[in-house]
Amino acid sequence: MSNKLAFIMLDGLRYDTAISQMGYLHHLIEMGKASRFKVKSELPSLSRPLYEVLLTGTPVYKNGITSNQTVRLSHEESLFHLTNKAGLKNATASYYWVSELYNSAPFHPMTDRIQLNTEKAIQHGIFYWEDHYPDSHLFSDANFFMDQYEPDFLYVHSMNIDNDGHLFTADSKEYRNRVIAVDILLANILPKWMEAGYQIIVTADHGMNHDGQHGGTTAADRDVPLFIITDKMKHGIYEEVIPQLQIAPLACELLKIQPSSAMQKLSFPKLK
Repeated sequence: MSNKLAFIMLDGLRYDTAISQMGYLHHLIEMGKASRFKVKSELPSLSRPLYEVLLTGTPVYKNGITSNQTVRLSHEESLFHLTNKAGLKNATASYYWVSELYNSAPFHPMTDRIQLNTEKAIQHGIFYWEDHYPDSHLFSDANFFMDQYEPDFLYVHSMNIDNDGHLFTADSKEYRNRVIAVDILLANILPKWMEAGYQIIVTADHGMNHDGQHGGTTAADRDVPLFIITDKMKHGIYEEVIPQLQIAPLACELLKIQPSSAMQKLSFPKLK
């Protein structure tokens, strides 16, 4: 396997729902092709702050992205900046807040949806701005970049699980069925990406509670899954709780690039 990485972030996916509903990913675990961990998200368990946590490996008090209303470019080095610095190609199919963090803010839907500029931190991007933008379209957007540019780092940010959680709560058939639907999308696309030599990370920013919200300190808000497909790890189900700040340095290790000086030192179990 190469050092290429596809990082898939499923917004609003609770740990326990991932365990009960994601049959394809657990098939890969049973067959010795993937690993599963539990991640404890940073606080506050809100979307934009945790996008910054996942992509820069820095805590909220340091990076200053403290709420969903903090609309500005990041002051930190993200995985997009670091892949650029290392001479690698990157791409993303993501919610528009990712563009606002790493390419330009504020986001203008009529001009900023498709961004192809290798001088920017995000070299190739397709961005959506409606939370119900279909995940099926999103993964098609991501696969376009995979086919056309063969990026070393591909970041895919799905929103439908979070949207259904807010509309129907985490304790609903709609939320659970949406998680199944995303697992089916992964079952249709991951074999191709794995065959192309990509390592895979699948995780979430935060969970979802029974009021259809997140932002607090409960396990429902903070506990999210982490699935990893790589030949650099002994696969299985592990009970270690991984700090969310470890995910960015893990991505750097899988990509074989230098992490930023602001990231924690990588201390990840089961890496070879």
